[in-house]
Amino acid sequence: MPAHRTRPLDDVWGYLAEVTAALGVGLESCTVDHDSPVSAYVALDERLPRHPGRDVALLWDEVHGWAAAIETHSGEDLIVLRYLGGETATPPPARVARFVTALRENDDRAGQLTPPDFAGGSASYRVEQTA
Repeated sequence: MPAHRTRPLDDVWGYLAEVTAALGVGLESCTVDHDSPVSAYVALDERLPRHPGRDVALLWDEVHGWAAAIETHSGEDLIVLRYLGGETATPPPARVARFVTALRENDDRAGQLTPPDFAGGSASYRVEQTA
C-alpha cells in the first residue's frame, strides 16, 4: 500500500472505532475496503422489524457516507434501505447511532432514500462536531 494512504486509513479505522463504540458493537464487526473510494462494512447484531429474516449492516464510503442495508439470502449485493445524509460523510458517531435507533423504530423520517454525494468534499476523516 502506498505510504500516502497509510494515515488516512488509520483515520478511517479510528472513526470506525468511535462509531462501533456508539453502536455497542466491536470493531471486529468491521471490514474496510482500501480501494478508492475507501469504504467500510459494519455488521450489526440485530434485525429490523420490517425485515425480520434479514441481517442488517451499515455501509460507509467516502462518496455517500453512511447507509443502512439488509443482506440477501442469495449472497447478492446488499439492499440499501436508507442513507444517513447530512453535510459530511463522517458525522459524529452519536448521529450514526441515532440513525440506527430510528430504523429500529420504523421511523420513516430517518435519513433519506437517495444517496448523498460527498465526493466534492474533503477527504478528511475528522468527525463533525455536534453543537
